[in-house]
Amino acid sequence: MALFLLLAMLTVCAATPQDLSGKKFIFPQETSTAHVRLTTTKQDLRAVTVCLRSFTDLQRGYTLFSLATPSADNAFLIFKSDKNEVGIWVRNQGGYFRGQNYKLNTWHSLCSTWDSASGLAQLWLDGKPSNLRLFSSGSSISGPIIIVLGQDQDSHGGGFVIEDSFMGMLSNVHMWDYVISPCEIQNYMEDLSFAPGNVLNWGALEFQAIGTVLIEDEQKSCN
Repeated sequence: MALFLLLAMLTVCAATPQDLSGKKFIFPQETSTAHVRLTTTKQDLRAVTVCLRSFTDLQRGYTLFSLATPSADNAFLIFKSDKNEVGIWVRNQGGYFRGQNYKLNTWHSLCSTWDSASGLAQLWLDGKPSNLRLFSSGSSISGPIIIVLGQDQDSHGGGFVIEDSFMGMLSNVHMWDYVISPCEIQNYMEDLSFAPGNVLNWGALEFQAIGTVLIEDEQKSCN
């Protein structure tokens, strides 16, 4: 099993897109520095779908996905609180989707969607959709865009605090500039065939790993 330990705070893990199929990012400790910065050429988003898989034993709140622009540090944020709820923020407006069965030490598949035309946002967790909520209708997310895994951007590209950091494993991160269909979401969650993200694609991901971040093969069934 290939294992790469990235120790330098400003180490560039990838200058060109890499196929991370069958791999995962590991954030092995709570810090205010370690993160993965994802690169995209898309700089104007009128709709968003983000899907990812996560595993952690953290009982406090933490950030799963942070997209910031100069005018909105929470331009698109996915945050798991210390309760059974997951928050989505769009252009600094948002709230929590409650009653989520987010267990510790379990792999979870999560997708979040938002459309600027209607302003409607929705969360999908392990195949189950949430109620629809209204956030920031009529306005797009305009760049320059910075996307970070492992930390919450309280300023454009920075402002990290250990209290919001993620410790655990993340994999299969995809992002689209449109709301994908419920059938595509189900295909993602059941690890079936789906159209990869056109903003972020786990199979061709351009990224920088900064601080102590591991990249390891996913564990496979022994059967």
